[in-house]
Amino acid sequence: MNIKTLLPVLGLALLVAFAGCDDNGRPLMEVPNDEDPPWQPDEEQEAFLDMLQEDTFAYFWERANPDNGMIPDRAPGNSAASIAAVGFGLTTYIVGVERGYVSRQAAAERTLNTVRFFWEAPQGEEPGGTAGHRGFFYHFLNMDDGLRAGQNELSTIDTALLLAGMLTSQSYFDQDTPVENEIRELVDSVYTRVDWEWMESRSSPPLIGHGWFPEEGMIPHDWTGYDEAMILYILALGKPDSSVEPEAWDAYTETYSWIDYYGYEHVNASPLFLHQYSHMFVDFRDIQDSYMRHRGIDYFENSRRATLSQREYAIDNPNEWIGYDEHIWGLTACDGPGEFTISVDGDQRELFGYRARGASALYVVDDGTIAPTAIGGSVPFAPEETITSLHHMYKEHGERIYRDQGFRDSFNLTFRPSQLPDGWVNSQYLGIDQGPILIQIENFRSGLIWEIMRENEHIRRGLERAGFTGGWLDD
Repeated sequence: MNIKTLLPVLGLALLVAFAGCDDNGRPLMEVPNDEDPPWQPDEEQEAFLDMLQEDTFAYFWERANPDNGMIPDRAPGNSAASIAAVGFGLTTYIVGVERGYVSRQAAAERTLNTVRFFWEAPQGEEPGGTAGHRGFFYHFLNMDDGLRAGQNELSTIDTALLLAGMLTSQSYFDQDTPVENEIRELVDSVYTRVDWEWMESRSSPPLIGHGWFPEEGMIPHDWTGYDEAMILYILALGKPDSSVEPEAWDAYTETYSWIDYYGYEHVNASPLFLHQYSHMFVDFRDIQDSYMRHRGIDYFENSRRATLSQREYAIDNPNEWIGYDEHIWGLTACDGPGEFTISVDGDQRELFGYRARGASALYVVDDGTIAPTAIGGSVPFAPEETITSLHHMYKEHGERIYRDQGFRDSFNLTFRPSQLPDGWVNSQYLGIDQGPILIQIENFRSGLIWEIMRENEHIRRGLERAGFTGGWLDD
């Protein structure tokens, strides 16, 4: 075989080795084009991002209880605190320091108050008078005393998102001062106290369950399929001396669904927040587990494809909702107009209140309600499409959907009762929807949270025990 014959063979072999193959041996990953410079926002868009980040930061800083760190699930109104929103809030404080919104000292003191509360808050199996049990915390806590609000569940995923924010704080506040030393020590104490083994599935071990009620016991559902639970399994595996074995990650990835949707092959999951939450804290670029090595991409690329496929769905707009196009799109968990049926051009359409909206090959939940967080949380994956769309939404609809603390949670341009001739707009912000906007824009602009979490020993340990290699993990 001469060199002219050999070169194409070698090229194909290298492509297959780099990209991975499908079940028929075909390469899956396109060779990236490094000749085109990455897209960057223009001057007007940069100013918009500056404003959006600072306004969104105000939700977490101004609405928190500074004494215990509780952050409302939603506002305005009388709302319980969401522990996931607290985890996002801790992370936004770091962005606030680096962007000059607050001083490092103020952010450190607020962080210490938060972490100290969760370490000292009462734990136990009693249905009332506690904040958690076996190291986990209830999904919703009272804003004032931080104890269980109503009869909500002890939540594994919301505890994981709270812990992710704490670990980010642990790695960021690294100075040798009394406040920052105590932050690091208390975060370790809160994190290592969590009894992940107790939450391993009774019916499908080694999967981890959704949670527990003191009144009813374990929730009969496990974390399966591609979703926000990536960070949960990473934290469970990363705990020092954890008895959760790497097989838990393998069992989790075995439930993935790799399907083509609107021209993008990827692990499907319908609401976009499922493709975003873990990526707020972990830089998945160029690192792969066994599943993604086989597919020839990484989880970052998977989220890019999921984002763009949903945008294509909106452009196609099979249900002909008013307003959908290349700029007005984004389906995820959010508020809606309410649970009722309306007539649209003679067709009966069902609307929803709070619902995990989304579009993928698995299922579609779409009632014409758009959530800006669906786009904002995907900014790093597809910056040109998302930033251009967010900016368009702001310019097109202005203060109808954007107020002093950023984008309102959601809007529906199809639902137009007589008192709302221009469509419905949510009157509230949601903490778990504000967080991804601020944090993911910062990850796109500076990589701040990703860089911080690369240095966290627990995150690295969890990734390595899950089988991740490559990229920054090998540095």
